[in-house]
Amino acid sequence: MTAVFEPWNETRGAEIIAEHADQEGATLVILHALQEAFGYVPEAAIPMVAQALNLSRAEVHGVFTFYHDFRRKPAGRHVLKLCRAEACQAAGGDALAARAEAKLGVSLGSTTPDDRVTLEPIYCLGLCATAPSAMLDGRLIGRLDQKRLDALVADAQR
Repeated sequence: MTAVFEPWNETRGAEIIAEHADQEGATLVILHALQEAFGYVPEAAIPMVAQALNLSRAEVHGVFTFYHDFRRKPAGRHVLKLCRAEACQAAGGDALAARAEAKLGVSLGSTTPDDRVTLEPIYCLGLCATAPSAMLDGRLIGRLDQKRLDALVADAQR
């Protein structure tokens, strides 16, 4: 299931920011709302958020870059997230991440040149009891091994 996002529009961005500016934790709330609407947080939105919340651009940029879920560019048609938490790494996650990178021809945090797949790290999905875990387009996958990873990559490339 692929999400459909609005194209970036400064007027729409300003509406989203204004809608959430009075909420507690507004910086995070606004960044999430922008990404939900546009599929990413446009660079042009950072100073708009800063002005609306009476923060410096550096403060908003710091929040944006601290959290791994925020994107600078739209994601690919499919998003494959691999758990990079310590437990999953200890259970073979490093090798699986390297395998996914090789199969897709991109590094973690990147999108394939055809915009089909974005490969992202995620930190703990809570399924690491025996093997690494992943998420494809919001669907959790536990007990990840080479065979299951290869199937996920193939699904994402369709």
